[in-house]
Amino acid sequence: MTIDRARELIAVQVSLGGGYNRNAVRLILAEVQREHGQAVVDKMIVEFDLEQVFGLTPGTSFE
Repeated sequence: MTIDRARELIAVQVSLGGGYNRNAVRLILAEVQREHGQAVVDKMIVEFDLEQVFGLTPGTSFE
């Protein structure tokens, strides 16, 4: 998955909110982590304020 595609998908999930959307974001971040590394995942967590929205913190492993 490209980083741009992951951003698009995460943006949709954030706009919807909710528990199922949190799980979807975790799956997206797991794929990003496998392909692009933890640094990219941490940037996305900060970029989309996922700590506030879903309680996901930078440094969390999604494998």
